[in-house]
Amino acid sequence: MQLMWDSIVEAFKLLFSLNGYVVSVLLMSLRTSGIALVLGAIIGIPVGAWLGLSRFPGRNVLAAVVNTGLALPPVVVGLVVYMLLSRRGPLGSLEMLFTVPAMIIAQTIIAAPVIGAISMAAIGSVPRDMRTQALGLGASRWQTTWMVLREARVSLMAAVVTGFGAVISEVGAVMMVGGNIATTQSNETRVMTTAIVQETRMGNFERAMAFGLILVFVAFVIMLLATRLQQGARGRWLQS
Repeated sequence: MQLMWDSIVEAFKLLFSLNGYVVSVLLMSLRTSGIALVLGAIIGIPVGAWLGLSRFPGRNVLAAVVNTGLALPPVVVGLVVYMLLSRRGPLGSLEMLFTVPAMIIAQTIIAAPVIGAISMAAIGSVPRDMRTQALGLGASRWQTTWMVLREARVSLMAAVVTGFGAVISEVGAVMMVGGNIATTQSNETRVMTTAIVQETRMGNFERAMAFGLILVFVAFVIMLLATRLQQGARGRWLQS
C-alpha cells in the first residue's frame, strides 16, 4: 500500500512540476498515437463503409479478415514491421527501423482494423430500407452513402475512440520497431508505455507507477472529451 501511495505522490510531482523528461515522453506518445489514429481512420472508415454498404461475392471473407484485426496481437504486428524495415527486409534501404515513422506504421496497422471493424458493424446496422427509399426519391449513390454515414456518425466516433485506446496503450509493437530510445536528438522514440517498462526493469517502481498513472489520467481526459463530443452528436441527431 505504501508503494501505491508513493507512486501517486510521485505522479503528481512529475505532472505538476512539468518535468522535462516526462513532458517529452508524453508528447511523443500523443504525437505517434495521434498520427496513427488519423491514418487508421483514413483507412478504416472507408473500408468499413464499403463492406457495410456492399454485397458481393467474397464480402464475408473480407469482413472476417477485418474482424480478425480486432484480435491481431500487437507483437505480431511489431514483428512483421520489424522484418519489413530491417536491413535484410524489402524496405531496409529506407532505414526507418527504430524511428518514429516505424512506430507510426505499426500503430496504424493496429488501429485501422479496429476502426474498420466497428465502422463496418455500425454502418451495416443502418436499415437498408433507408437507403432504398433515398434512392427511390432520386438521391444519388454518393448522397445515399453520406446519409448513411451521418446516421451512423455516433458509432463511427466510438470506432475512432476505440482505435485511440488501442494505440495509446500499445507497448510491444512500438518497443520492437522503435527501440525505446531516449535521447535529446531527433531519434528519440520512447513513449509512455515503453517508459513504464524501462523504469520497471530498473527497479524504479514508484516512477514506473507514476508514469502509468499519468498515462491513465491523460487517456481519461481525452476519452472524456471524446465522450462529450459523442453525446453532443447523439443529442443533435435526436433533435433532428
